[in-house]
Amino acid sequence: MKINTITNHPPAVTVAADNPPLVAPIYQSVKFAFDSIVEAERHSAGEREGYAYSRIENPTLQLLQQTLATLQGRTHCLLAPSGVAAVSLTLQSLCKQGDHLLMFAEGYGPTRMMVKRVLSRFGVKHTVLSIDDHASIEAVLSTTPTRLMVFESPTNPILKVADLEFLCRVAQQYGCLTVLDNTMAGLHAHGHYPIDVFVHSLTKYANGHGDVLAGAVITNESLFKQLRADFIAMGAMLDPHAAFLIQRGLKTYGLRYERACQNALALAQFLERHPAVRMVRYPGLASHPQHQLALQQSGNGGGVVTFEFKGTAEAVRACVDKLKLFRLASSLGSTESLVLPPSMLQARDLTSEQRLWAGMTDTTVRLSVGIEDIDDLIADLAQALG
Repeated sequence: MKINTITNHPPAVTVAADNPPLVAPIYQSVKFAFDSIVEAERHSAGEREGYAYSRIENPTLQLLQQTLATLQGRTHCLLAPSGVAAVSLTLQSLCKQGDHLLMFAEGYGPTRMMVKRVLSRFGVKHTVLSIDDHASIEAVLSTTPTRLMVFESPTNPILKVADLEFLCRVAQQYGCLTVLDNTMAGLHAHGHYPIDVFVHSLTKYANGHGDVLAGAVITNESLFKQLRADFIAMGAMLDPHAAFLIQRGLKTYGLRYERACQNALALAQFLERHPAVRMVRYPGLASHPQHQLALQQSGNGGGVVTFEFKGTAEAVRACVDKLKLFRLASSLGSTESLVLPPSMLQARDLTSEQRLWAGMTDTTVRLSVGIEDIDDLIADLAQALG
């Protein structure tokens, strides 16, 4: 063979079954080959295991899918290029023209935008309520045939805790699917509730290092086949290298999440005592109206703290600008601590009444707490608030 043939047909390297690599390899290949037409046809017919094209399935992605499904207490998982893509593809797959969808003012802004801007163009109707308004939730479900209810808990950024037992019960009673954006609570939380579909932004706690965009949809077999077929048709698959980085990040997921929760509780306690702070919203505090519910459902208060500044909006901006360790940036769940001021939190698509439900004001500040030394984080907040 000559040079151009040799470099494109390298010799195969086989790893013995009793000599596996400690870290799973990256299968950075779009295509997988078969030794014969017969075997390729058997694979296409579903008569043998294997891989053909990474937009459909890839070993690196399959490893991550199995890990995530196990963490969430389910059997099946699909991966997407971002958390928003995971939500959008799920809603597009599960809804059709004429369906009705229930969502909440306290929910994730891009999810509402997906429903209002895209699904509405294809004849999907929706209702927006408050996650606290149990009477209205049951009234809507009992009078309007509803395909699915999409929500999150804790809500971002005000950290309301959804009553999952109630939502699952009324949804099942009226034949409504439940889609829970479980990003804030984490992959290990809420699996013991009969949620139909979990969606996650893996960009956050799963990856944990702020350098990969990815999303996951986790469910059981009954919905998986429909979702998978639509995901493949829409061409939204994660890159193998991104999947490898997330799998690597998961090695420290439990440690990072535990440390972030510990730091968040300490910061919330510090803020609750500070004279410049009017109110702290953190489910791990006894003062949170749903403190017991949060402990019952997820066992911790999470890694995000939201507080209300006593001063003016201008004073809040000055305070945020003085922070040194809390970096001014979007997202959450990274190893470093982040801050978002009111101007970057306001939901512009909500009505004035819905904004009251959402609970954000001109002095709302959200802290996404990282794994730094807690004394340093408190000192940074103290100098900025001072």
